[in-house]
Amino acid sequence: MSRRMSAAVTVVAAIGALAAPGGAAAAPVVDTSDLRDAVTLEGVVEHMQEFQDIADANGGNREASSPGYDASVAYVVEQLEAAGYEVTEQEFDYDYFEEVEAATLTRTSGEGAPEAYEDGVDISTMDFSGSGSFSGVVQAVDVVVPMTPGSPDGTSNSGCEAEDFTGFTGDIALIQRGTCDFSVKIANAVAAGAEAVIIFNEGNSEDRSGVDFGQASFAQDVPVVEMSYEAGAALVELIESSSEPITLEGSTNTINEQRSSSNVIADWPGGREDRTVVSGAHLDSVAEGPGINDNGSGSAGLLETALEVAELGVEPRNHLRFIWFGAEEAGLVGSQFYVDSLAKRDLKDIAVMLNFDMIGSPNPGWFVYDGDASDTASTGSAGSGVVEDVFVDFFDSIGRISEPTAFDGRSDYDAFVAAGIPAGGLFTGAEDHKTVEQAAPDYWGGEAGVAYDPCYHAACDTIENYDPTALDEMSDALAHGLWTFAMTTSAIEGTSKGNATGQYDPSFKGSSAIR
Repeated sequence: MSRRMSAAVTVVAAIGALAAPGGAAAAPVVDTSDLRDAVTLEGVVEHMQEFQDIADANGGNREASSPGYDASVAYVVEQLEAAGYEVTEQEFDYDYFEEVEAATLTRTSGEGAPEAYEDGVDISTMDFSGSGSFSGVVQAVDVVVPMTPGSPDGTSNSGCEAEDFTGFTGDIALIQRGTCDFSVKIANAVAAGAEAVIIFNEGNSEDRSGVDFGQASFAQDVPVVEMSYEAGAALVELIESSSEPITLEGSTNTINEQRSSSNVIADWPGGREDRTVVSGAHLDSVAEGPGINDNGSGSAGLLETALEVAELGVEPRNHLRFIWFGAEEAGLVGSQFYVDSLAKRDLKDIAVMLNFDMIGSPNPGWFVYDGDASDTASTGSAGSGVVEDVFVDFFDSIGRISEPTAFDGRSDYDAFVAAGIPAGGLFTGAEDHKTVEQAAPDYWGGEAGVAYDPCYHAACDTIENYDPTALDEMSDALAHGLWTFAMTTSAIEGTSKGNATGQYDPSFKGSSAIR
C-alpha cells in the first residue's frame, strides 16, 4: 500500500539507500516542476493520436514487423532528430507468430459427446502454437482438480517434471497452468509422445480462470491450445470417471516465421555517461489492434518528455538515453537484443532503467514497480527499491494513493534487471480486475470487477481507450522520475554490481501472462 504524506507538489526526491555500505547520504533536492509543467496531457494525447492515425492508415495495427510499426518509428525518429537528439535505429530479427484461424476442439467420446468447445470462451490458440489437426485419446497429467480458491499461484506444477509423464500413453496431453514456464510443460509432453497439448488455467483465482493467458516463448512443432479452468476441470473429472478413454479432435492454424523489427535509441548530448539514465517504452502493438494504451500511452509520454527536455534547453548532470523498443509483444525481444548488444563497460555505465508500459488504462490503477520486493514476489535488482521510492513519494505528494506491482517479467525492464541494473517504472493495469477496495471513491474510483484495461490486446485499444486523469498524473510522474535521476549527484545502490553480461534465457516473457 502507498505511504501517505503531506508535501508540496514541488517534490524533494527521496533517493534513499545509496552506494556507500552501511548507510545513506542525504538525498539531493531535485526540483522537477519545470519539466512536469512542460509535459502536458494535450501533448501526450497528440502523439497518441498520431499513432492511431498511423494504425488507421496501415491495416489497423502497429505490430513490430508491420508498415504501421515502420511508420511509428519514422514519426518518433523525425520528432527526435528535429529536437536535436542523436538517433539510432537498431535492427534485429525475431520470431513472428500469427493465428490465421481460430482453434477448434471437440470431445468425440464420453457422456454428451460430441461436445464442441467455443473459441474465446472455453479455448484459444496459445501464442507460438504449431499448426495442424489432431485427434486421439486425451490424458490428464498431474493436475490439481478441484483447485481451492485463493490458493497461491503455482499450487499446480502439472507437467513441470519429466516424471509427471511416467506411464503417459495418450495422444493429447491435458496439463494445468502453474509453477513453471509453459514451454517446459510442452517440451515434457512432446518428449513423452504427445501429438498435441492442452493447457488449462490454474483455477485458484478469477484472474487465473479464463482463456488466452499465455505464450510458448518460441515456435512449437505441435498444436498447443489454452483452455479455461472450468472447461479443463470438467474434462479432467470426465476422464477420471469414465471407464473408456476420452477422445478429442481439433486444429490450430498459425504462422511462425522470422521477421525483422527495430529499436529507436535517442541520446541527449552531454551528461555523465558513466551514470546513464535509460528510459524505455515499447512502440509496437499486438496484431489485433492499434495499441494506443498498450503501449501508445507509454511511448507518447516518453516522447513528449524527451521533446520537452530539448525545448527547455536544460543540461542534465547524467546522460539521458530514451529507447522505444520493438517486438515487446513477441517476447521482450527488442529490449533483450539491446542489452545483449552492450559491451560490459556500457552495461556498468547504466545507472538506472525506467520503464513505462501502459500508463493510461481506462479503468486505471496507479501502480509502481515493487523494487524492494517488500509487497510482491518481485525479482528486481539491487537499487530498484530506490527507484520505487521516487515514484511512490511523488504520488504521495499529490495525494494520490499508489500500489506496488511485481517485477514479473512481463515488460522491457526484465533484461536490465537480469543484468543487475536498478530499474523501476509505472503501470496502470492490464487484464487483471479492479477490486472493490480500489474502486471506492476515496481510493481510485472506477468499476470493481472490471479489467483495468478491458481492451487489452484487442481491436478496441484505440484513441478512446484511456483515462485522462491517470494519463496526466502518470506523465507527470514519468517526467519527475526521469529528471530526478538525470540530476542526482548520488550513485544508486547496485549501479555497478550487475553481472554485466546481458545474457540470459528470456523464456516466457512478454505481455501475455506467464506461468
